[in-house]
Amino acid sequence: MLIAFYKPYGVLSQFTPIPSSRFRTLAEFGFPPEVYPVGRLDARSEGLLLLSDEPWITFRLLNPQFHHRRVYWVQVEGVPTEEELERLRRGVKIAGGYRTRPCRAWILKPPPRVPPRTPPIRFRKSIPTCWIALELTEGKYHQVRRMTAAIGHPTLRLLRVQIGEFQLWSLQPGEWRILSPPERAAVLQL
Repeated sequence: MLIAFYKPYGVLSQFTPIPSSRFRTLAEFGFPPEVYPVGRLDARSEGLLLLSDEPWITFRLLNPQFHHRRVYWVQVEGVPTEEELERLRRGVKIAGGYRTRPCRAWILKPPPRVPPRTPPIRFRKSIPTCWIALELTEGKYHQVRRMTAAIGHPTLRLLRVQIGEFQLWSLQPGEWRILSPPERAAVLQL
């Protein structure tokens, strides 16, 4: 079984609560027994999270040898220049001295229409924001946030909108469904 879930802001990518954490867990969403998250999104990130009861799917999607692509929409502080976007495309050095793999990066024009977030992002009258898209084939800890910080544009909001060829838009925040065989093939790029 492969499930697509639109993970809302403030939800951990795990079923077990963390003592004294203010964040909710996947246990609140009524998933079938024996499914586990395939990868992670931190509690402050939103969007497409897969769950499965098939270990080979986790291996296929998370093993770097398969270069499985993921697309993120990122609302950043300020407006990146073409040179800054090119730095992302070539790979940037992030915390810990790791250099990210080359990726695709572009400004989303017009800005995407996304469901409102609770709580809303911080707003500053004197600093504009911009939505960019990043297409990655790797997933290091907080990688997208670290990449945008490396070019001087902190992440304000982060949504994973696509894994493989499967896109999030058939779901609303907090909704999930079991994927059909063609949707599974789209996720796995078979």
